[in-house]
Amino acid sequence: MSLTGTPFFVVLIAVTVVVIAGTLVFWSIVPGPRLMRGLARLVMILLCQLTAIAVVATWINTSYGLYSSWSDLFGTNTNPDSAAMPGPPPTRAQFTHAQGGTPAGGLLDTYFHGPHSQLSGQVIVWTPPQYDEPGYATARFPVLMLLHGVPGSPQSWLEHGGMPDDFKNLVAQNHAHPFILVMPVVNPGSVDTDCSDVPNRKVATWLAADVPELISQKFRTITGPRGWGVMGFSTGGYCAAKLPLQYPHVFGAGAALDPDPLTGDPDVISDPQLRRRNSPTWLVQHTKADVDLFLATSRQDPDSPPRYLAQFAQAAAASGSGVRVQTTVLPTGGHNYNTWTSLYPAAFGWLSDWLDTPQHPATMLAGARNAGQSWPAQR
Repeated sequence: MSLTGTPFFVVLIAVTVVVIAGTLVFWSIVPGPRLMRGLARLVMILLCQLTAIAVVATWINTSYGLYSSWSDLFGTNTNPDSAAMPGPPPTRAQFTHAQGGTPAGGLLDTYFHGPHSQLSGQVIVWTPPQYDEPGYATARFPVLMLLHGVPGSPQSWLEHGGMPDDFKNLVAQNHAHPFILVMPVVNPGSVDTDCSDVPNRKVATWLAADVPELISQKFRTITGPRGWGVMGFSTGGYCAAKLPLQYPHVFGAGAALDPDPLTGDPDVISDPQLRRRNSPTWLVQHTKADVDLFLATSRQDPDSPPRYLAQFAQAAAASGSGVRVQTTVLPTGGHNYNTWTSLYPAAFGWLSDWLDTPQHPATMLAGARNAGQSWPAQR
């Protein structure tokens, strides 16, 4: 029986009604000693609560498309793009602060005030092992910004998204080349604007000016859009599709995993004109940006249906812009981390194709790429 099907929901409701009715009938006629009667009544109460919770949880899951099947719920999906992601995420106790210190040693954490947006928020940074190796002492690295969903936080990438271990595994398997990973908050002050500049809250400026400026000052980074990309899931996926279109001089590529509807959310930006002009769908029709976008979802995700991605790709092709769009649709999966992590190999591999590898000064001066590296060649 399908997890999200009406029959299963109806069965749960029927079971709940039967359990409640049985409790009312048998409450006063339970036989046995006093202790046994008390235990039996406790079991009846727990069963009533359990079935009621199951009904509510199933309704929420069906409404929001969190888990599309039993295998999705229990993490046994076997999508062809999936990869094993072992190992627990690092704990907060392992973090140090990037601001005011030496930016090295893996995971770094700071609370930063942006001079351009006048917004403040958390930024987590991870440097790959190569960053501290002697052979890369003067090398500059590409940067990939990872944008979380809403509700969520930068910590979501560590606690649920498997970062940075999952990415390290992909680099070790030559599915991706090393990036500096930057995880900023996408809703400073817990106010969601779909990563847009709106009156009195310039979140796009925070992400496209303040955070890149901070990272460029503290780390050895490659300059220019071929050295900067963005990837996100859910609301962060929407932002990953939008920011390269709005700021092509900053971000050369974006990977959107299960993005929210690309026309914008009226509950986030109520002004229809402002919402429309900040939506990826409008932007891709009115830009000449030379950027690349990777959009991915699953056939079972009601929040990010494949037809929305196909319509966006068609709009990009019809606009005559320089935007190149690639879409991927998994056969199974809901709007959850199981689906997003299964897309990592495809997404990180694609980003490694379009964004520069780490570059040494001599190579950068010559304007050439590190063709001799073992990770995938770039297009």
